[in-house]
Amino acid sequence: MATDKTFTVAGVSKHKGEYKVRFANDVMRVKVLSKGGHEDIRLVELDEPSSKLDAVLAIKNMTEFADVNAQNAFLEYIERNVPAAKPESTPTATKSKAVTPTAKVSTVTPQVPALKGMTPLGFKDVEDAPF
Repeated sequence: MATDKTFTVAGVSKHKGEYKVRFANDVMRVKVLSKGGHEDIRLVELDEPSSKLDAVLAIKNMTEFADVNAQNAFLEYIERNVPAAKPESTPTATKSKAVTPTAKVSTVTPQVPALKGMTPLGFKDVEDAPF
């Protein structure tokens, strides 16, 4: 569910061995995270209040977050929070109206002239048909 909430501080921290993206409105959040057992806490102030996704996009290319751990945290956040793009619609055939033929169509069995010495099934009169 999307929210209109904005943040002025964003970054990453390591908690229980896992790096995650963190958001706050005050750099004093560092104290709260530290008391909660977080390590490697890196928060930066944003130029303007931003949504979580905009904040991640703004800080992911900063040199403070160039390491693999931070980049993986950003990538995971983006993958979880960016709505999947709708696949481009491909043209599909529309159901057409039934077409009534104007000419009467009939099925005709072609007549094959009988060959001399052949039965209607194509066997020679002298052949034993395998039944």
